[in-house]
Amino acid sequence: MILSTSRRCDIPAHFSNWFFYRIKEGYAYVRNPFQFHQISHVSLSPDVVDCIVFWSKNPYPMLSRLSDLAGYLYYFQFTLNAYGKEIEPNLPDLSARIHTFQELAGRLGKRRVLWRYDPVIVTPTYPIAWHREQFAYLAERLADYTETCTFSFPDLYPSMMRRAAPHGIRPLSGPEKTTVAQTLSDIARSYGLRLNTCAEDIDLSAYHIGHARCIDPFLISRLLECDLDWKKDNGQRPGCGCAAAIDLGVYHTCTHGCVYCYANRRNGPAPDRLSAYEETSPLLCSRLTETDRITRPQMKSWKNPQLRLPFPT
Repeated sequence: MILSTSRRCDIPAHFSNWFFYRIKEGYAYVRNPFQFHQISHVSLSPDVVDCIVFWSKNPYPMLSRLSDLAGYLYYFQFTLNAYGKEIEPNLPDLSARIHTFQELAGRLGKRRVLWRYDPVIVTPTYPIAWHREQFAYLAERLADYTETCTFSFPDLYPSMMRRAAPHGIRPLSGPEKTTVAQTLSDIARSYGLRLNTCAEDIDLSAYHIGHARCIDPFLISRLLECDLDWKKDNGQRPGCGCAAAIDLGVYHTCTHGCVYCYANRRNGPAPDRLSAYEETSPLLCSRLTETDRITRPQMKSWKNPQLRLPFPT
């Protein structure tokens, strides 16, 4: 079993104390985001958790407690852009985030901290020339601390448009995507970084760009030195190559305030969910009600020493 922590909110930045308490207790409750009163009892035992994939823009609050994860395999998807405060208003300064990236990778190794330059928005304030300069600036500082970089183009869901449109954020044209891809690829290759896209169906192999698996069973197998009997996550977008995982997060709870975020309501996080946050609760940003139904889905390790899968490069 793989844990996604989390696509729905930045647990390392905002709720790391809750997460570490759940690790100590050995389980968590997770609400179905589409059926509110359906709750799953998720075992967090190292015997069934093959890997934890953290997604964060600021995992600094976790740095002092990584020893609490002894016995678990885990890696980080670390999103690091250079946009201004009007786009990403509540993040630490860029220099602090670069330092956190470097410190995290210094502890875990460059294979376990993956850089996300995501999403690539092109506006009058952030033209392609700006991305060329800023991506090179970041690549120079991160190349010794990671092996890969993943990027994507913005998917503008209707719930995002009210926040994104005033900033000039829009879908990119085909030629714009091609120019961005070639620009980033040239820089990444000069620093020895592998470049991939996330959930994009466009073929950019001509620019030495592959398709990422953010929850990557092949990476996990290499780190475990054991094959996995995994399955694809069919609940994601068609272009997504991720393995299936259980997500511990809750939508509408992230306070970073990024205008392109798909995981928050149009006006930001939901106050009722934030007010329900308790570090020792088995539920994240929620409280049990009389009408809730708790189920215990079967969970097991996917390790399979008998299976031999091809390992793509």
